[in-house]
Amino acid sequence: MTTLVSKEGQSVPQVTFPIRQGDAWVNRTTEELFANKTVIVFSLPGAFTPTCSSSHLPRYNELASVFSAHGVDDILCVSVNDTFVMNAWKDDQEAENITFIPDGNGEFSAGMGMLVDKSDIGFGKRSWRYSMLVKNGVVAKMFIEADEPGDPFKVSDADTMLGMWHQNIKCKNQSPYLPNRAARSAQKQNKP
Repeated sequence: MTTLVSKEGQSVPQVTFPIRQGDAWVNRTTEELFANKTVIVFSLPGAFTPTCSSSHLPRYNELASVFSAHGVDDILCVSVNDTFVMNAWKDDQEAENITFIPDGNGEFSAGMGMLVDKSDIGFGKRSWRYSMLVKNGVVAKMFIEADEPGDPFKVSDADTMLGMWHQNIKCKNQSPYLPNRAARSAQKQNKP
């Protein structure tokens, strides 16, 4: 297996994705997808696969409005599949809150250091399962599944991503320089 290394603090790779929209081909670039935006990306081994279809994708779609309330501009689902497969999967999953990105040649996944060989199960090259928060094209936080056999799914889920947000909010509110609301209230009551 490829060594899986976090890309936190680095820019996402510059890639052009050919996407089929209706009867037309449209090229979407990483510049267009990430510039001046806060974006969540979750990447998975394949459309229509069990964990991806039953857990990974549905929960991000379900929590999309919560992420939006936290300032997320878009949620991207990336998979090493062609655009026709990704479009069919989006329709099948009724995932209207997610932007599906077909990384058919695996260029984005390779640039992220997440392209792995799954030939042992007939998949060929696929993306490892991970998620990340990207701000203006730079990876702010990355959750990479452990290098374990099979298809681990423990940290790239939507709830872990949301938990990071809540933890950051909690830490900011409990900072000694910015006490939380309860602490500020107690300080005011104790003043002479």
